Amino acid sequence: MFDEFKSAFSRYNNAHIQLIIINVVIFVALGILYVGAKLSDSPFVFNIVYDQFTIPSRFNEFIREPWTLFTYSFAHYFSYEYSDVGIFHILFNMLVFYWFARLFVEYLGSDKLVALYILGGLAGGLLYLLLYNTVPFYIARPSTMVGASAAVYAVVVGVATLLPNYTFFLLFLGPVRIKYIAAFYILISFLGSVGNNSGGNVAHLGGALIGFVYMKQLQSGINWGGWITMTIDWFKDLFKEKPRVKVSYRKETGGTTTAKPQPGKPSQDELDAILDKISAGGYESLTKEEKEKLFNASKK
Repeated sequence: MFDEFKSAFSRYNNAHIQLIIINVVIFVALGILYVGAKLSDSPFVFNIVYDQFTIPSRFNEFIREPWTLFTYSFAHYFSYEYSDVGIFHILFNMLVFYWFARLFVEYLGSDKLVALYILGGLAGGLLYLLLYNTVPFYIARPSTMVGASAAVYAVVVGVATLLPNYTFFLLFLGPVRIKYIAAFYILISFLGSVGNNSGGNVAHLGGALIGFVYMKQLQSGINWGGWITMTIDWFKDLFKEKPRVKVSYRKETGGTTTAKPQPGKPSQDELDAILDKISAGGYESLTKEEKEKLFNASKK
């Protein structure tokens, strides 16, 4: 199983599977802590860890743990007090995410999917904090929030904005255009924004809004998630082994020396064009020749 997970992270344009694995691993780890706490009747350790993944509605509490604005969208519901495990919470989130994220990656690539997922979580969390600290209805109902739903809504609405007439075949319903699926999810969340899960539904709406805005901006040539991609790439570079640079020279007439070109390797301009094409249309948009050039460039 470990080898399969490792393979999933080494595959190109596979961010949708990687994000699902991250969510599942965190859920399982919390589940192990939860069961251990129940058996030993000692919720202390579980509550400390779980609190790192739940965002509180009170701003004076949130300011002491601001990282939860990011971490809450990678975990799912557990209730020690009510002995409740949100297995259906993560199941439905990941199923919907898989359907829409696979389509997103096919057209826009993995980097933009990760960026939108994170933007969706941030937007959902910020709207949740805003309403729960300004609107009397929500101020009177303090809570905590956890779950990937806001990030999932961002991806759902983003794909529906990009490909509104793309059709999914749903059980019992048959072919349904994804713009209607997205509209249904938004309506349900809007109606639920004053219900028992008001905080979660408010976050859904925040995620949906950023999904729409992100895609419209992307279509106009502005990438709101570029800073996220750059930040992730910077962290990756910190742990990446730096290859040794090999330079060979040959004598030219006149006594000058120039670098000897390596056969089969694309020029930097060609490589930049290929990477731009991947960013715009995903790896599958490359021709066989371009894939071969990219492979040759990856060799040491």
